[in-house]
Amino acid sequence: MPGSNEPDKYESIKGVLALDGYLDPFKDELLYRRGLADKWNQKFDEAEGGILNFAGSYKTYGLHCADDNSVIYTEYAPNAIAASLIGEFNNWSHDSHVMTKDAFGKFTITVPPLSNGKCAIPHDTRVKILLTLPSGEKVARLPVWIRRCTAPPDWYDNRNYEARFWNPPKDQVYQFKNPRPKEPQSLKIYEAHVGISTPEPRIGTYLEFAKNVLPRIKELGYNTVQLMSIMEHAYYASFGYQITSFFAISSRFGTPEELKELIDTAHGLGIRVLLDIVHSHASKNVDDGLNMFDGTDYYLFHSGGRGNHDQWDSRLFNYGNYETLRFLLSNLRFYLEEYQFDGFRFDGVTSMLYLHHGLGEGFSGDYNEYMNSHAAVDKEAISYLMLANDLCAKLGEVEQTSFTTVAEDVSGYPTLCCLRKQGGVGFDFRLSMSIPDMWIKVIKHLQDDDWNMGNIVHTLTNRRYGEKCIAYAESHDQALVGDKTLAFWLMDKEMYTNMSVTTELTPVIDRGIALHKMIRLITHALGGEAYLNFEGNEFGHPEWLDFPRVGNGDSYHYARRQFNLIDDDLLRYKFLYKFDCAMNATEAKYGWLNYPPAYVSLKHEGDKVIVFERHNLLFVFNFHPTNSFADYRVGVDKPGRYRIILNSDRTELGGHGRIDESKSEFFTTDFPWNNRRNFVQVYIPSRTAIVLALDE
Repeated sequence: MPGSNEPDKYESIKGVLALDGYLDPFKDELLYRRGLADKWNQKFDEAEGGILNFAGSYKTYGLHCADDNSVIYTEYAPNAIAASLIGEFNNWSHDSHVMTKDAFGKFTITVPPLSNGKCAIPHDTRVKILLTLPSGEKVARLPVWIRRCTAPPDWYDNRNYEARFWNPPKDQVYQFKNPRPKEPQSLKIYEAHVGISTPEPRIGTYLEFAKNVLPRIKELGYNTVQLMSIMEHAYYASFGYQITSFFAISSRFGTPEELKELIDTAHGLGIRVLLDIVHSHASKNVDDGLNMFDGTDYYLFHSGGRGNHDQWDSRLFNYGNYETLRFLLSNLRFYLEEYQFDGFRFDGVTSMLYLHHGLGEGFSGDYNEYMNSHAAVDKEAISYLMLANDLCAKLGEVEQTSFTTVAEDVSGYPTLCCLRKQGGVGFDFRLSMSIPDMWIKVIKHLQDDDWNMGNIVHTLTNRRYGEKCIAYAESHDQALVGDKTLAFWLMDKEMYTNMSVTTELTPVIDRGIALHKMIRLITHALGGEAYLNFEGNEFGHPEWLDFPRVGNGDSYHYARRQFNLIDDDLLRYKFLYKFDCAMNATEAKYGWLNYPPAYVSLKHEGDKVIVFERHNLLFVFNFHPTNSFADYRVGVDKPGRYRIILNSDRTELGGHGRIDESKSEFFTTDFPWNNRRNFVQVYIPSRTAIVLALDE
């Protein structure tokens, strides 16, 4: 017999229990996991004045110039027995600037200004901390909270990055001019990498991106840009996933002030900016990373095997450690406040969620895999992710904005995208990572006649109720060398010879352009509550992405995006680009993202036709390679007159112009069809998608 107080016991998770009845057997475990985060919040309230103050530690840890031009340096290094601040400013002297250690393992020093009142540590000069270990060994490390690191002049002989004290004169500090854009009704993300965003085989810059790429993103109709590889990583070919200095932004693209200008420029265009944040692991580098910082393998990390990710060759954070939480939560607040980012895409969430890091796991969907108290789940990591979302929500209230959080999770962990107040982890969206895998399998392994409409629809619609997903047909993963983009799978070598409008349209290119448009549109409209595209994929970029490394002779030839191809009016890439513009513009005007899931009324295997309705719009896709259908009957719920608002067969979009839209009016017949109350009859050419709107 349950006690009289039992209903109150589950009050904090009743939201997720109401959303998903299958969670009921695991309510005690859900309560326990939520309780871990709630206890941390209580501890922060008692010891730090709340999570916001706790995450504001970036304002005191690290090197800071005070109003009187003295420099205050604070560093946590509990295993060290002594420390000194060394650098160009004191000729790397080991003894002139000795730091003081407190009982909690923090070292501090205040460097007074020079006699002329100027800062004793010149702007952008090199610094290090010299630690004395219990063995007597002295080790020089980069300050953990340093905000700028650069490659040494002798990069090819010495690959260790150098820390610099970033303290520009006040008149050179970038001042933000534009307010943050409001959270869009429909989230459309352009995933981008600053360094590759130039047609030339070199590293692009923040300012070049602001000038050349942001206007394209605006023209394409994306309202959010997700910047990858921003956090400093000594190894360029890691694609930004082997972070060495978490508070420093990649110097290979420019300075901190120039990144601020990029973000401010985006805001001026009405584009929000997300940071691809890497809190799932860290570089194993010792000399210019966090690894073994104070001589221990457990500095911010787990010790031993649990602290190493063998497949990624990286270190794993200890999310149950107080100072690790200070470091990571402060890192989030730092980027939101100092750089005015509008949220985060959390990388490697699957690795964080599970002790096995998702390696070799199929994730059948059995709730015991996620919610059983004995499941291989890292509950401390889940607690950290809850705290991260708490921080974003609380800071959003203070800033009178909303910060977007996205989880990269392939496992389908339940409640990941449910509100914290409901008992969830608190993310706004998760990436639908199964969709691009499905498209590659369909294109790679099946002839067009064998495409299974039911399987395509199932993959696009198979998501947890009440938890928002970001759909995408392909991302940076498919663009990287070793994989292939959709355009490459569809058109392969003919992209180099037959993409000119002055040459005959070949069957391969004709098919590729048609299916590329259809795949993007059905993914956009059916696959989730938001949409993502990786830069270049919108126009079928003809080459893979490969960063300079030993294996390719340190070549930048494939570490670029050839935007010049869409500016060439004689090339067919312009058609794919224009279709992306038209698709996003149609969604912006009529809306289908972030609305309740579509109702799919037809999945006809013989005709290769898919029909569905979403937010008062009617979508008809004919994937048949040869058959066009006149007066094709499709069900629709609302009666009235329908007209075409998007047609992938338009000539200006690379189609054949087989539909005369000036004469395309479709009136409903009051007769049930495919479980809808009415039907219309449409002409739907082969390999064509049309979107119709009720003319109200």
